[in-house]
Amino acid sequence: MTAREASKALRKLGSPEAAEASARFFKQSYSAHDKFLGVAAPALRQVAKQFRELPLAETEKLLQSPFNEERALALVLLGERYPRESDEVYELYMRNLSRVNNWNLVDASAPYILGQHVLTRSRKVLDRLARSKELWERRVAVVATQTLIRGGQFDDTLRLCAKLLEDPHDLMHKACGWMLREVGKRDEAVLEGFLKAHAARMPRTMLRYAIERFPPERRKAWLTGLAYAPARR
Repeated sequence: MTAREASKALRKLGSPEAAEASARFFKQSYSAHDKFLGVAAPALRQVAKQFRELPLAETEKLLQSPFNEERALALVLLGERYPRESDEVYELYMRNLSRVNNWNLVDASAPYILGQHVLTRSRKVLDRLARSKELWERRVAVVATQTLIRGGQFDDTLRLCAKLLEDPHDLMHKACGWMLREVGKRDEAVLEGFLKAHAARMPRTMLRYAIERFPPERRKAWLTGLAYAPARR
């Protein structure tokens, strides 16, 4: 089982039209050199099932591909291998983090590799990545906390989102808002505590994502400042 065989299986499922549509959907301006084969996510998952025993060395080769779907396949395979070979998968992921360079790649891998790894280990790597100049490393740090949130651990998400309030990139505003919304699903009081402390400084997109599940009137109160204005007097 080789990377070349996995690539061949994947490319059979692509189409030029779908590749063009994917390029538009994923906004290539975020990752100017990304290329697409035009393989739908369900089809990619089927290929992953066929190659679930692909050796780690061959999986790493797929991560070097210029094609988004081949890197995505590698990351899906690594996420599935993590429970069996945690340290090896984590080390491979971290040394190839520059290849996790589009939002779909981050979101499909960070919770299942980095998030799982820090669940029972030091969280210092999250803070290091959150300070990175690289957009994708910052997004990896935040999205990885989804695993911690699912385990009822919110502090890391809240800390990172507070540090990233002034991040210049809308993809980070969306990532932070998304993770804050996930916190709110499990403990609305924790989310509201964060909002009371930071809503006045939150980028609009981050705030909108965070309060997406609130009833209309409460959303309006937060968006207009009514929900936190009294605390500022």
